[in-house]
Parts: sequence; C-alpha cells; structure tokens
Amino acid sequence: MSDDYGKAAPLSYNKYLRVPDLLGLQECLSGPEHHDELLFITVHQAYELWFKQILHELDAAMVMMNEDRLPSAARTLRRVVEIEKLLVTQIHILETMTPINFLGFREQLNPASGFQSMQFREIEFASGHKPEGMLNEFRNDPFAYERLRKRYAAPSLNEVFFAVLRRRGFDAPDDDESLRDGERKRLYQKRGQAVLEVLTHFEERYEEFQLAEALLEHDEYFSLWRAHHIKMVERMVGAKRGTGGSEGIGYLQTTLSKKFFPELWEARTYLEVKHGAGGCPFSSAT
Repeated sequence: MSDDYGKAAPLSYNKYLRVPDLLGLQECLSGPEHHDELLFITVHQAYELWFKQILHELDAAMVMMNEDRLPSAARTLRRVVEIEKLLVTQIHILETMTPINFLGFREQLNPASGFQSMQFREIEFASGHKPEGMLNEFRNDPFAYERLRKRYAAPSLNEVFFAVLRRRGFDAPDDDESLRDGERKRLYQKRGQAVLEVLTHFEERYEEFQLAEALLEHDEYFSLWRAHHIKMVERMVGAKRGTGGSEGIGYLQTTLSKKFFPELWEARTYLEVKHGAGGCPFSSAT
C-alpha cells in the first residue's frame, strides 16, 4: 500500500489562492455578453480587493499609533499610499473603453452604483470623514450597515493622530461636536498650532513629522483618485445621471473638497520663514 494513500493533495498555487473560485466571480449581465463588461467587472472587483487591503493596513497603523510605534505606523501608511497610486492608474484602464461601448451594457447596472461601495465608505470613515446621513444610505443592506455602523463609532485615523500628539505633550484637544461654533473654532486653532509646531521643529519631532506626512500623502492620493475618477466618468457619460439615481458628475464634484486631515493642510498656510532658521539648511556659513 502506498504511503500516500488517504493523504490530501499537496497545497498548490491554484488551491492556495482559490483561483477556480476567483475566476468564477466575473458574471456578465449583458445579453449577448458585451466584450467590455468583463473589463468593467474585473477592474471594480480588483478595487474592492485593494480596498480590503487598505482597511487592513489602516487598522494596523492605528494599533501602532496607539502603541506609540510611530515609525512602523508611518511605514504602513506609505504602503497604503503605494496601493492608492496603483488605484489611480487602474482608472486609465477603464478609459480604454469607448463611450458607446460602455453604454452598450451600462443599463444592465441599474440600480447598482459605485456610490454603494461599502469598503470605500469604510475607508472614508476610518480616515476621519464621517458625513451625517451616509449610514442611512445603507439601511437596506444589513451586512454593509453593520460594518459601517462599527466604523462610524470607532476612532478614526484623525482622532488617533491627535491623541498621539497629546500623549507627546502637544496641546491638541480632541474634537467635541457639542461645543458652540466659537469654542470649536478655538479647538481647531489649537490643533492647527500643534501641527505647525511639528512642521517647524521637524528634526526634533521627526517621528511625529514623518507620521503627519504619511497621513497627508494618504489624503492626497485618495483625493487624486477622486479627481481621476470624476474625469473618467465625465469622459464616458458626460453629465448623465448615475446608475443609482445620483446626480452623476454633479455629485462627484462635490466630493473633491473633502479632506481627511484638514489641520495638516491648513497649517502650511501659517508656516513662515521666521518659524525656522531660514535659507538652505545645508549651505556653508559665510
């Protein structure tokens, strides 16, 4: 009798990655099947896989920040940025479709819409953008609603970052929505001043500076993805309404001003030469 009798087949590449299952997930709805629908599905499924990885990394970064492992958190966030750079380039793959070919299967997508991407909203919530009412958009999808409800209630990267600064001696109060407008404005001013100190004394506060820059890059490349996505949509369908009933381009353009870390951007407005030594730090003294 063979020693291999009764043993399971050894692990293979296809088995480990479940390639047969993966290849069965691209189900086109157009009939007859439109050539470009497979591309559309593949790109969007790839987005969702990368969104899952981004959330995995953002969660890890927040754990590291809570443990004051700032270099590790910054490195993890830069991995997120590299993924986001890839996501921007994926948009250009969709642009290889002609507008008329996209219209050939677009009606099959109704009433589904990219607006309904649960993981995209999770990334927004995890990063610090939690618009009121967004949870209600998922009330008819119990699975998505529960995940988003937990994300909404959990601390965001923005909140965890300012908690790090407080632990390290900065006057960077936590946000408080119960405050009156004037009091809340002063709160934001203090947070902005804390960021300004990090930017000014970046050599002495190098860990905080590197973390702040990594967060800013995440914000920047997510915004770049929004901008490229808008132009791709406009290139394909112009000013048509979205498949889910949204205003299409009109709605998407309102998202361009969203920032996860507004204080990190605004602090640069108040940065002046007087805050530092001035001139080139590597020039020889004369």
